[in-house]
Amino acid sequence: MTSSRRQFLGQLPGLAALGAVGTSGILAPASAWAQDKWPTKPIRLVVPYPAGGSSDIIARLISKPLGEALGQAVVVDNKPGANGNIGAAIVAQSGTDNHTLLLCDVGALAISPSVYTKLTFNPDKDLKAVGMLAYSPHLLVVHPSVPANNLKELVALSHKQPLNFAVTAIGSAPHLAGVAVQQATQAAWQYVPYKGGAQAIADTVGGTAQVLMNGMLATLPHVQSGKLKLLAVSKRSRMALVSQTPTIAESGVPNFESGTWQGVMAPSGMPDALVQRINTELVRIIRTPEIRANLAGQGAEVVTMNPADTGKWFSAEEKRWAQVVKAAGVKLDA
Repeated sequence: MTSSRRQFLGQLPGLAALGAVGTSGILAPASAWAQDKWPTKPIRLVVPYPAGGSSDIIARLISKPLGEALGQAVVVDNKPGANGNIGAAIVAQSGTDNHTLLLCDVGALAISPSVYTKLTFNPDKDLKAVGMLAYSPHLLVVHPSVPANNLKELVALSHKQPLNFAVTAIGSAPHLAGVAVQQATQAAWQYVPYKGGAQAIADTVGGTAQVLMNGMLATLPHVQSGKLKLLAVSKRSRMALVSQTPTIAESGVPNFESGTWQGVMAPSGMPDALVQRINTELVRIIRTPEIRANLAGQGAEVVTMNPADTGKWFSAEEKRWAQVVKAAGVKLDA
């Protein structure tokens, strides 16, 4: 064996520690080699709400095409409870296997640090933004038996008879939106919390609750079927699908706007290269004509952001909702 060959073989352990030699003969960093092999098993897409809500609808629309793009199945796993915090904690604490993601209302997640006195995770430190997917305004609806056809009539009715206001959870975005409307109009209603939007809708359709504020994506089908009566929309401008319905801003609460923002988060330890790869596929999938049309037909708009912009948006929402929570005096134990 020549001395040069012995010298080369002696360097192999060090080269292995640094990375792998690709087919081009160029040494690749170890982390890059690992990312080329990812994913190595099915990806768990945690939805921290019950089936049937806005986040669940989007998760099931994108899971198959995302799995096809990545070469592994994407399995939707509903983990409801504590206003989405149980499912979020599962992802935040999932370690470094890089095969667990969170699809949720990231606006609601931004509220949690202000509402809950104790969380088992820190959204800022334990989760990393992957990207934004869609926006759906809240619809203010009532059971068809409620004798009110607009927000003004609903407020007046609330002072004459008890009204149960169904919310996905105390401290959720729909709850705080309802509080903001209540404070602005002096309405009087009782908040009834649920584990998710699907259950809140079901009880309002059934008449157990009389008033509901929830994402348009999950709520509009029940309006179209006549099971719920639409009074107002939380977007600042009217929605084409329900163009005859006034906005809440037009109904006596100037500049009011709220809604649900579906996005994807990952454990903080996931490498940036993987985060960017997932974002690229998610943006491509959510923008396909079929999925865009599907969402638009239900009142949701495709709104995409890269990881950095999603992170900035999340930080801004945390600050905005902290002021609303302080004014409302809402504090809960996790």
